[in-house]
Amino acid sequence: MQKPKDYDWKDSNMALFGSDTDKKVKKESAETEPAWAGAGQAVGIQIWRIVKFKVEHWEKDQYGEFYNGDSYIILNTYKEEDKDALLYDVHFWIGKYSTQDEYGTAAYKTVELDTLLDDRPIQHREVQGHESPLFKGYFDTLTLLKGGADTGFRRVLPEAYKARLFHVMKGEKKQITCSQVSLKKGNLKDGDVFIIDNGDKIYQWNGKKCSPDEKFKAAAECQKLKSVRAKASVETIGGSMSHPALKILKPGESKQKEEKKADKMMFAVSDADGSLDMDEIAVGDDISQDKLRQDDVCIIVVEDHCYCWVGGGANIDERKNAMSYACNYINKTETPWLPITVVAQGSESQAFLSAF
Repeated sequence: MQKPKDYDWKDSNMALFGSDTDKKVKKESAETEPAWAGAGQAVGIQIWRIVKFKVEHWEKDQYGEFYNGDSYIILNTYKEEDKDALLYDVHFWIGKYSTQDEYGTAAYKTVELDTLLDDRPIQHREVQGHESPLFKGYFDTLTLLKGGADTGFRRVLPEAYKARLFHVMKGEKKQITCSQVSLKKGNLKDGDVFIIDNGDKIYQWNGKKCSPDEKFKAAAECQKLKSVRAKASVETIGGSMSHPALKILKPGESKQKEEKKADKMMFAVSDADGSLDMDEIAVGDDISQDKLRQDDVCIIVVEDHCYCWVGGGANIDERKNAMSYACNYINKTETPWLPITVVAQGSESQAFLSAF
């Protein structure tokens, strides 16, 4: 049996997105998609996973868990204070090793869902490990797992267990992430908490300088694992580097990639002359709101985000292809992981306004 080839989402492109195939995704089609039944009808989060070109409901008890071999669609339905109108943010999330088929399907199915909801949602693209603060804020804990959902082993026989190591760490705005990392002893850090999952025995390793929040969240994750394994037990280790449980770990440490900040850029995208053109408007600190062109789609790249601003005078094709413009551009840069958000003129978020 051949080992499947690792696939890096950065090798993919958005060639189908905005093509004739994409244009066939109409509201009539969206209304016949079984997965969209009830989508956006009530306040709350809804999540779907892409499986062999199909949209499948993600189990609610796994909300906040994402596998690096899969792609997902996340819809947040909400209301503003003292208002009755439903508002939406729709994200497609790309796992590091999600295939091009899954990535592409998630992208145009997101457009389909947007169409079903009468173009009211704000569209976002999220890449594993570089999620936007908005996306992270939906979940108490963001859990990033290796493999695909079908390879998970929450409910398998003890002899099928393969040991895993999870890094529990507090990030910005007290957001906790629980990421599966390589099973190496050198990955243990004093400032964080780690979970050694050996199937019927689960260990919580508390670094000497870890925070109470990290301990609390790690304990909750341990109990979640234990709840679906009848004979599993949990043991807390107080930062010891000689505990027998650590024999499960291999020597060495995972290499950490140093990722650069994006260069600030502003472009105007227009097909006014019959062909798609992308004109540079400004670079660095010269980018500003007063340089936005209301008859075009503008791509604005800041250090940690890419915005696709749709001017009120942009034509239908430019509007519908706004996300594909941004994806195709940003994927060719040295920062292809940036979150991408489509922003309509007149509906700019505070995050967009403060980006300049």
